[in-house]
Amino acid sequence: MQGCLSLSVRYIHRLQIYTSVRRHAAIATIFRQGFHGSPFRAAQNSIPVSPLERRISDIPLERYRNFCIVAHVDHGKSTLSDRLLELTGTISPGGNKQILDKLDVERERGITVKAQTCSMIYNYKGHDYLLHLVDTPGHVDFRAEVSRSYASCGGAVILVDASQGVQAQTVANFYLAFSQGLELVPVVNKVDLQSANVSMALEQMQTNLELDPEKAILVSAKTGLNVEAILPRVIENVPA
Repeated sequence: MQGCLSLSVRYIHRLQIYTSVRRHAAIATIFRQGFHGSPFRAAQNSIPVSPLERRISDIPLERYRNFCIVAHVDHGKSTLSDRLLELTGTISPGGNKQILDKLDVERERGITVKAQTCSMIYNYKGHDYLLHLVDTPGHVDFRAEVSRSYASCGGAVILVDASQGVQAQTVANFYLAFSQGLELVPVVNKVDLQSANVSMALEQMQTNLELDPEKAILVSAKTGLNVEAILPRVIENVPA
């Protein structure tokens, strides 16, 4: 009886998935290895596998990337998340979706209160990558939520509004990300605005955050300008 219970516990542990990263990793492992000699084997073989599930299962763990977006309130985090989701074909393009803002207060006030996650498949240099994006709150009042998000990531996109420059909450969240050893990708947003002062934003990123301005990516999340340059940099800089 004890042996049967031990065997059941092993199967239960193997099926338990606590985060989206573990979920995709478990799917990939099951498809590649299977439950050899187990009663689940026949059931596994009888379940139809969709092309998307097969595509995910073929992605090795070294091509997984977990990253978040760090920014001051209203610097365009949620809009940039929408553009990245559209770029990877995760959602259809068009409209003012703010797909990761689930709460009514988030949509009404244009702020992120609770961290949300999504997964995207992106083909880079002929290889599929599984990218896990965490849309984190920008306000310092939600520091606990931000800290929890950073703990699950290997890197962060530091997003700065070209018309406003580096602001207090960007600095606070930057140092929190830096203290946790995240690889940082500097991005300047809203470069299409008439009030944009890109040189000022780059200078402040160098002075206040010690980030190389030459490595900053200049984008407009609203129009999609140069957004396609972000994910390749994430893949190259953020560890698996």
